[in-house]
Amino acid sequence: MKLNRDPLGSNDLRELYERLSPNYQGRCTAPILVDLKSKKIVSNESSDIVRMMNYLTFGCTDKFQLEKKIDLYPDKFKETIDETNIWVYELLNNGVYKCGFSTQQDAYDKASSDVRKGLSRAEDILSRQNFLCGNAFTESDLRLLPTVLRYDGSYAPLFRAGGAHLRIRDYPHILAWLQRCWDMEGVQETINLDDATSSYYRQLFPLNAGGLIPTAITPRDIGLK
Repeated sequence: MKLNRDPLGSNDLRELYERLSPNYQGRCTAPILVDLKSKKIVSNESSDIVRMMNYLTFGCTDKFQLEKKIDLYPDKFKETIDETNIWVYELLNNGVYKCGFSTQQDAYDKASSDVRKGLSRAEDILSRQNFLCGNAFTESDLRLLPTVLRYDGSYAPLFRAGGAHLRIRDYPHILAWLQRCWDMEGVQETINLDDATSSYYRQLFPLNAGGLIPTAITPRDIGLK
């Protein structure tokens, strides 16, 4: 099934930025949150967007549906979430990119070690509770989810993050956490795993000079049911 990837009809990020912010001179990065009514960019900073998601209703006025909405940033966990977000970003979200774009061995070794530390820390926490900040899915889990989903298909083999041989199934508690996240309503329908991983091979010429795109990874390959 062909998805309507951009309701505004843009073919790539540069075209989208030019459409929404003519003469834009900065880097065209994703994710990007767009107000379709005003056709303006709200934010292209991932941490800001994740925080906004907790308070946006997207036009929903159904009280029952709004009450079902997950609170990603509950008051009683705010301090824990903020602390968790810091190490998740430094060791994992950003750590995998430091591995991929390192040009010096010592820089790569440091970044790869950080990724391993991050994975081990998450594994330890998830051996004692269902999610990173307790037994409920929070903003910290949402921030970690894309990195873990892409790990086996891109970050380990292409970026050599933590070592090209590592896989998420080497961390059974992270894998169990990933399955819990994967089984949540709406998650599978909003993630195109093939595109989320293969885009790195298509776009990062210095890391994949031949331009070959490996056979697409599937949820089952990662260990998901």
